[in-house]
Amino acid sequence: MQTLIVDDSRAARAMVKRMLDQLGIESCQAEHGEEALRRLRDGEAYDALLVDWNMPIMDGLELVRALRMEKRFADLAVLMISSESDPRNIARALMAGADEYLVKPIDTGMLADKLRALGLLDEERV
Repeated sequence: MQTLIVDDSRAARAMVKRMLDQLGIESCQAEHGEEALRRLRDGEAYDALLVDWNMPIMDGLELVRALRMEKRFADLAVLMISSESDPRNIARALMAGADEYLVKPIDTGMLADKLRALGLLDEERV
């Protein structure tokens, strides 16, 4: 499985990458939504995007909306991982097309549970 971590924080991307590494999942990284969208449109293939909400240039919510407007990305799994914990914002993200949502801070077990819920991780891992 190949994932794309989309977060403007280098430290946050590194933390999520370590968790994915522990789960045996490959990952690439993008600094903001516009970079992620460009990479996808250029043909890079991912099984899932792990997307922060608050980013410059194109935030996570804008990215999710843009993805869901393009038919070719309709089945791409999107997990938002954000410090936005207001239930209304979580609902907004899910209504925009995010498949799952995690509130930071997260740990490997929480990430594994969400990836399992998306059908992207076997039960045997973590």
